[in-house]
Amino acid sequence: MARSIRSPLEDRSNRLKLPMAKKPMFARIGPGLGLGYRRNKTAGTWVVRVADGDGRNWTKAIGLADDFDEADGNSVLSYWQAQDQARALARKDKGVDADADKPATVAEALDGYEADLRNRQGDVANVARVRRHLTPGLRSKTVALLTSRELKRWRDSLIKTDAAPATVNRITRILKAALNHCADHDERITSRRAWQVGLAAIGDAEESRNVILNEPEVRRIIAEAQTQNAALGLLVEVAAVTGARYGQLARLEVQDLQADRPDPRLMVPPSRKGKSSKKKTRNAVPIPARLAAKLTNVAKGRAPNALLLAKASGSPWRKSNHGQPFARAVKAAGLDPDEVTLYALRHSSIVRQIIASVPIRVVAVNHDTSVTMIERTYSRHIGDHADALARVALLDISEPIAGNVVPMRAAIVKP
Repeated sequence: MARSIRSPLEDRSNRLKLPMAKKPMFARIGPGLGLGYRRNKTAGTWVVRVADGDGRNWTKAIGLADDFDEADGNSVLSYWQAQDQARALARKDKGVDADADKPATVAEALDGYEADLRNRQGDVANVARVRRHLTPGLRSKTVALLTSRELKRWRDSLIKTDAAPATVNRITRILKAALNHCADHDERITSRRAWQVGLAAIGDAEESRNVILNEPEVRRIIAEAQTQNAALGLLVEVAAVTGARYGQLARLEVQDLQADRPDPRLMVPPSRKGKSSKKKTRNAVPIPARLAAKLTNVAKGRAPNALLLAKASGSPWRKSNHGQPFARAVKAAGLDPDEVTLYALRHSSIVRQIIASVPIRVVAVNHDTSVTMIERTYSRHIGDHADALARVALLDISEPIAGNVVPMRAAIVKP
């Protein structure tokens, strides 16, 4: 164990006598390693300085000093706790030179994860959501020094902002992904326990509150969207028929339409969910001949790589462009726009296929999701359907069989 180095900085009274300054005062605590204290208007800041062996060094703030608040070992550190954390950052591990580069903060981990998503054509929107909820202290905290306690405290604070548990889980999942990505590329981070425990999912948060529409309701929404303009109507109709996400619909190209075949279909691009293992292949999703004819008509004269669905102005459908027009269509259809969003058409498509006895695996492929996710999210509908299937095979001895006539198994009537 490294020997603790004494310094005038260990005494709170000595530190508070120092003048406020941007440049920290450093004490040497090991070869090429210094612990600095920067006097602020409020509590001072502990700073670690590590030499790189080539005449240069890097510095990193690691926490607040216990000038006014008692040290907690996390965000507020005593001189001795700051020494321990400074050494934790600078030590060599698994033969990797810990001084070779500057350890990443949570903010830098998010930046790196966002860049990786962008390179893989993933959806970076959720990263911005995490940034909006991070506190300044957590944002600047070094990933290697995170603790489960402070992460859990942050996760629980999100609930106090009236965020739904499922929303909190989505935010924490993105942060965990960013921290895991950071740890994948920094062998000094030898444990991921801090976020595995501190950002554990909130139980029973994924209870399905999905809005499922019946066919007449879906038809009314499509009709009202068409009343506004043909482009919106076509977008909504394709969403209802395929169950694709808005981001997938917006990226459909003319060449994705396969209408010149007896069973027309759309080659729907994959979602941008951020999974590196996901193959970037398009899924063949069947569509009716009438919709294929509509899409063929709007695609005339366009290049194969041109967007298939565009706004009435001809410009692409951007994020949230559909929100207000779709809400007007929903309201005109006699439904509540606060509950029924475009995503309700996806939920309804999945349930419609489940009830029609389409194998769950096929439903999953058609909707670019997994069997596990469908079973978890739509278990009630699967259970209701399984009950209907099993009921026709029940033995009921209360109704005696007349003579030697054996009744045939009842046919399943699809809704």
